[in-house]
Amino acid sequence: MEKLIPGLHHFQTEVFRSKQELYSRLAEAQSPEVLFITCSDSRVLPNELTGAGPGELFIIRNAGNLVPPHGTPNNGEAATIEYAVAALEVRHIIVCGHTRCGAMQGLLHLEQLARLPEMRDWLRHAEPTRRILQESYSHLTGPSLQTAAVMENVLVQVEHLRSLPVVAEGLARRQLNLYAWVYQLESGSVHAYDPELGQYAPVVAVDGDSARARGRFGLRQVF
Repeated sequence: MEKLIPGLHHFQTEVFRSKQELYSRLAEAQSPEVLFITCSDSRVLPNELTGAGPGELFIIRNAGNLVPPHGTPNNGEAATIEYAVAALEVRHIIVCGHTRCGAMQGLLHLEQLARLPEMRDWLRHAEPTRRILQESYSHLTGPSLQTAAVMENVLVQVEHLRSLPVVAEGLARRQLNLYAWVYQLESGSVHAYDPELGQYAPVVAVDGDSARARGRFGLRQVF
């Protein structure tokens, strides 16, 4: 807390004043193009990671960057996604996991969550991930298995996204692009799933022609 109060003062006196016109416009309305769904982990900073400024990212954060599928009762994530797509008309949705994710570690060791019943219950939305790991990654252990969990879980959550009516409709009308990212805490790099390769590949800067061919983020959308 000792750092937060001086930080607030710096924002109000330096940052906010230097961008007064921008913040005044944003006070009237927002029009982000991107919905960014990521983990609550304090080491993941979406705006810093992407270089996005105020008003450019609409963000959902929760443990494990999970998207409960359609039909889940009291689905706050679905309500937020619906608002982003139907009201704000975002054009891009990114699901971004990260290496060394505590939620994925918990998914791999549910027996360790006896004192965290709410977390154990929340991770039911990653149950397909756990099954995929059991069926296809039984040869892995330790950090390698956890990294596989992170990568597979992002793809599972993209599938859950697709189950939401507002997202399905946007995809059918070609008004939405979905992306699957994994942020590497160790190196600061981001890997994106490329459906043509069937695997994750590093996100790299591209020239103008390639960027137009591959979309705003310089990579192919998942769907």
